[in-house]
Amino acid sequence: MAKTFTLFFTTPPYSSENTETAVRLAEAALNKGHLVHVVASGDGVYGFLKGQKAKGITNAEETFSALIQKGLKVYL
Repeated sequence: MAKTFTLFFTTPPYSSENTETAVRLAEAALNKGHLVHVVASGDGVYGFLKGQKAKGITNAEETFSALIQKGLKVYL
């Protein structure tokens, strides 16, 4: 039975490990067939801006875009 996971994302994408944690949790749940919603608020919306130039770390835009293709629902 599929569950629904809702992640509340409020931190900037490159200030801590929060982005990486949210991405990995969402990816794992999606891979198991669950529904995943991310609610981005405050500085968390910056993780979904186009044209990010992250180097040496996970690019939030690219990673979240790939998860959206797998079924992630995002609410800004």
